[in-house]
Amino acid sequence: MITVNVLYFGAVREACKVAHEKISLESGTTVDGLVDQLQIDYPPLADFRKRVRMAVNESIAPASTILDDGDTVAFIPQVAGGSDVYCRLTDEPLSVDEVLNAISGPSQGGAVIFVGTVRNNNNGHEVTKLYYEAYPAMVHRTLMDIIEECERQADGVRVAVAHRTGELRIGDAAVVIGASAPHRAAAFDAARMCIERLKQDVPIWKKEFALDGVEWVANRP
Repeated sequence: MITVNVLYFGAVREACKVAHEKISLESGTTVDGLVDQLQIDYPPLADFRKRVRMAVNESIAPASTILDDGDTVAFIPQVAGGSDVYCRLTDEPLSVDEVLNAISGPSQGGAVIFVGTVRNNNNGHEVTKLYYEAYPAMVHRTLMDIIEECERQADGVRVAVAHRTGELRIGDAAVVIGASAPHRAAAFDAARMCIERLKQDVPIWKKEFALDGVEWVANRP
């Protein structure tokens, strides 16, 4: 037997009335087999099977993926308008184009991109680099909730987020947030709300390397 962690987001969470749980499975069970088992307890899942993607350990996975003990499996629903949620935590360089593509669409009249970069000074200290550490599973869950909240602020809003981990040099992009909407005001509001909530609630920690010392720095507005 194996045990996996299952995360539910958005409309799937509301339909099943559960946010996360641990499920015991037979060894060799696939993602599709897990959904079959869950559907017994949560019949509404039948309506979502063709409208969600599944992620295993924060990577999109095909239905035939065999699960291992301790895996984290997430239901990734679609946002309004049919676009897949773009929520990325990575140690690779961030792509502004990817974020912009994720929020673009024929009904979107305006798009706002915020890029947070590593600067060379902080409170009088000459900074040489930063190091970001994260709690990935909680980051993903929290960011999905923030995206959903931002998108509820006005009709047609789409939000996408990408954040770096690991070592970053001066000028590197640490976070890219995109927000679009039929009208520009809602896009600006959603982008600002997203970065403020991210700074406040998302478990990502920053270690600052300066010429006169090294310290962990709390997120600030």
